[in-house]
Amino acid sequence: MMSISVTTGLQWQWIVLAAVLPLAGGLLLAWPIWRSGQPMLGNLAGSAVMFGAAIGFIMREHAALDLAVQACLEAGSTCWPEPAAFTRFAVYAFIGLAQVIALFSLSVRMDDRRRRRGYAPEWR
Repeated sequence: MMSISVTTGLQWQWIVLAAVLPLAGGLLLAWPIWRSGQPMLGNLAGSAVMFGAAIGFIMREHAALDLAVQACLEAGSTCWPEPAAFTRFAVYAFIGLAQVIALFSLSVRMDDRRRRRGYAPEWR
């Protein structure tokens, strides 16, 4: 049975994992696609990884909260997660959105560099 302490406070180890792993995975997937000259396809692939991971972390948080609330109900009391479920879900959604923004920003810089390589240095 899951302890009731899950309903209080954020689980920072999961937040750090959500901030690091999808970003690394999305970049590793997008990088070779960008290098092949397909920046939009690389952006789509990286974004799918990042948004998919964000949804997965939200679902994991939902399941953990559901188990904790169920344990409270079985114990004969009611408990409310603190912070609220929406806040917890919003943390993961914001992390996913920030990762995709970073991915697109990096893509623009890489594409700009790639385009500039085709010009002579005095025309850059």
